[in-house]
Amino acid sequence: MFTYVCLGTNQLARACRFYDAVLAPLGLSRCDTSQEPDWEGWAGWGTYGQEGRAEVALWLCEPFNGAPATSGNGTMVALRAASWQQVDQFHAAALAHGGASEGAPGLRPQYNADFYAAYVRDPDGNKLAAVCRGLTAP
Repeated sequence: MFTYVCLGTNQLARACRFYDAVLAPLGLSRCDTSQEPDWEGWAGWGTYGQEGRAEVALWLCEPFNGAPATSGNGTMVALRAASWQQVDQFHAAALAHGGASEGAPGLRPQYNADFYAAYVRDPDGNKLAAVCRGLTAP
């Protein structure tokens, strides 16, 4: 359904440090845009290739209109995790790199018996989740 999601940041370098650490446990690394023109001020994680024709990524940038980036009330990006350990590592990395917890790792049976998730806010206030499905025990 999605090709990419973009979130605003007020400090791209700080956001890159946070997302490099938080997304690494999920197996996501920074997209290589070195061959692309006009990508200054952008950073992305996931898959980006073939001049954008092969893309599933989370991008960050400072808002085009020059106004401060703000988080959306009710807005959240949920990322797939392959294991409970990845969810735990995602949450720990977020807290260690300037994020805030919005829900510690654990099962959320109100959503489904196998819904293991953790919720965090990045340093700009954007809400993220890491979710692992398919297990009911580690």
